[in-house]
Amino acid sequence: MPEPLFLKIADTTPQLSWNLFDDLAALFHYQFMVHAFEAGTVVALVAGAIGYFVVLRGTAFAAHALSHIGFAGATGAVVLGVSPVFGLLAFTLGAGAAIGALGNRLRGRDVTIGIVLAWTLGLGVLFISLYKGYATEAYALLFGEILGISGIDVAITLAMGVITLLALAAAYRPLLFSSVDEELAGARGVPVTALSIGFMAILAVAVTEAVQVVGVLLIFALIVTPAAIAIRLTSRPRTAILVSALLALAFTWLGLAISYYSPHPVSFFITSLAFATYLLVRVLGRLRPAAAGP
Repeated sequence: MPEPLFLKIADTTPQLSWNLFDDLAALFHYQFMVHAFEAGTVVALVAGAIGYFVVLRGTAFAAHALSHIGFAGATGAVVLGVSPVFGLLAFTLGAGAAIGALGNRLRGRDVTIGIVLAWTLGLGVLFISLYKGYATEAYALLFGEILGISGIDVAITLAMGVITLLALAAAYRPLLFSSVDEELAGARGVPVTALSIGFMAILAVAVTEAVQVVGVLLIFALIVTPAAIAIRLTSRPRTAILVSALLALAFTWLGLAISYYSPHPVSFFITSLAFATYLLVRVLGRLRPAAAGP
């Protein structure tokens, strides 16, 4: 089986020149980089937008659990000989609906969710051990493999992204209301349980998309961290969503650009950029009150 083009390029890391425009143009010289930027853009915008509600609703750990549960589905699909993405989506949707049905009862159940996600991760390892061929696709889902995305994958990611954003826009007002005060929203006639299930289903699709970029183990980088930064910068929901999406986009684009001129993986740079920015915002936030004092 011939070695993929992007792996051959990785063996001979391109060198930066003194011409910034040539260096930027080189990023789009190969088709796999074009696909990576296309898919990364869609995933970043979706992750940044839905991440705001994940942080606002206090379901960051549940989102992380979905990615682990999805990994078991992905490896199970590999054993059955189908695309890991289908197994990933099926398991995340099922788990998302179950978690969404808990509503407010989800809070305080971190131990239960932690036990379930640990078991599903072990289940994924079992499925890999049962597979007799090369389970590289399933392993790539752990840490992401955006440089291996094909044109068909980009089209599927775009379709899923559009559906996710449309669903999020349609549910925006009641979702925001129930996220701020679920009990009051329920008293006002908002179907909070159905809305919670719907949101977790939307999140499951977003997780399935984001896994291609940063992988199961690093899902927080795109779905949680940009939103956590945005909420510290502004209290306006629409502005926070926009800032979160732009931050996720910046982390993804910069991560791809840096990794092109480096032998290290894309996911490392995306997560590092997100983490460094979050730390910077936290530090500046603590220094601001001191500077405004007497």
